[in-house]
Amino acid sequence: MEIRIHSQPAGGQTLSNIAERIERIPFSRFHWNLLFMGGLGYTFDGLDAAVIAFVLPVLRTTWHLTSVEVGFLGSGTYIGFFFGAMLAGLLGDSIGRRAVMMYALLFYCVASIGSAFAGDWSTFLAWRILAGAGTGAESAIIAPFLAEFVTSRLRGRFTGALAGFFSFGFVTAALLGYFVVPLGPEAWRYVILLTAAPVLMLLWWRKALPESPRWLMTRGRLAEAETIVSNIEARVVAEGLTLGPIAAALPHVEVPKRSFLGKLAFLWTPKLARITLMSWLMWLSITFSYYAFFTWIPSLLVASGMTITKSFAYSIAIYLAQIPGYFSAAYCNERIGRQATIATYMVLGGLSAIGMALAPNEGVIMIAGICLSFFMNGTYGGIYAYTPEIFPTEVRATGVGTASSIGRIGAIVSPILVGWLYPHFGFAGVFGTTTVVLLVGACAVLFMGVDTRNRALEEISAAELDRA
Repeated sequence: MEIRIHSQPAGGQTLSNIAERIERIPFSRFHWNLLFMGGLGYTFDGLDAAVIAFVLPVLRTTWHLTSVEVGFLGSGTYIGFFFGAMLAGLLGDSIGRRAVMMYALLFYCVASIGSAFAGDWSTFLAWRILAGAGTGAESAIIAPFLAEFVTSRLRGRFTGALAGFFSFGFVTAALLGYFVVPLGPEAWRYVILLTAAPVLMLLWWRKALPESPRWLMTRGRLAEAETIVSNIEARVVAEGLTLGPIAAALPHVEVPKRSFLGKLAFLWTPKLARITLMSWLMWLSITFSYYAFFTWIPSLLVASGMTITKSFAYSIAIYLAQIPGYFSAAYCNERIGRQATIATYMVLGGLSAIGMALAPNEGVIMIAGICLSFFMNGTYGGIYAYTPEIFPTEVRATGVGTASSIGRIGAIVSPILVGWLYPHFGFAGVFGTTTVVLLVGACAVLFMGVDTRNRALEEISAAELDRA
């Protein structure tokens, strides 16, 4: 089926220049609200992912679990995440970003409540897998959804900062884990219940979140897109801000409508296969290395006689380092570009891990650990900004969802692989493997990716689809 690219919006009418009008809207209170709403979602996603590490030791004792059972509970969230992210991408391009975002949040909250009342490990695991599916769906849809509202001049900084809200969830998890979980044998249930608190956000989101005008345009719902953009423009003017002039018409890409699974197949057509492969390698390499480092480094260092990784000071420093890591990457996204930011942070993260492994004393371990957390989490600040930009609107959610989903394979596989590597090859084998994986991801981004800085989403899509 043919993909047609026009040099100007089809028909040239007011209803079809939605993208050009979005590009001229200055950053306003509307965008701050979007950032806060989407950011809260990521905060609770981070809290949900991190808090399980503090709950598992209690459950192991309470339910007399074996190491294998504990391992299953630790992986449950990521198993669910894999399926949730994949499904959210496909649904987001079919029924809309807003609907998927809200239903995913509701699904996640219900499952979190269910896990808080579980009476045995198998029931808890089932609920954690379901909660992970909801988390994965929400995480995969927020960035592509909100990126479609922001001008190209600020999009990288906006979506990078959006991902930075994950760090607040991790810090909160650490505080709850150290101060609330130990209060009693049932305190873990209250901590898990807290992860379901964003269900209250639904009442707000239902009224405050508009559907993406760019997505509405792909579905031929021009009047709805026009109404949403006009409302945004009116709010901006009411703030006393000035709308810029409508720039030259952006390319208009006509992608034939495809079936639910046809969208997956489209990602691997000659026109998008290179970008899809790059995104999968990028997500797989960072997620593999991230979970290899943060799952095993504390245990490996303790085995070598270093006990600092068991201290509260070390843990909270590692979590706090995420915050400047994410937000520095958001800044670099616009200053040096997404590709350079991602590749640089990947390489520096790998060097930090090697420095940590070779550290002669606990003071150096603390510094290296902070650097590792800073750069590895900062890499995600670049990736969350970059991935939604490289796919056409028609398959943007599918592209992001599948890449994020593939990345979770790394989260599941890497702890197992490291567990096998260390007895056979020691520190050198572990850090050599993860460093090579990071370098592969960095090279994929640099040599297979595309520059997206200061380019409208439509311009990026047209250039990619026209190149093949």
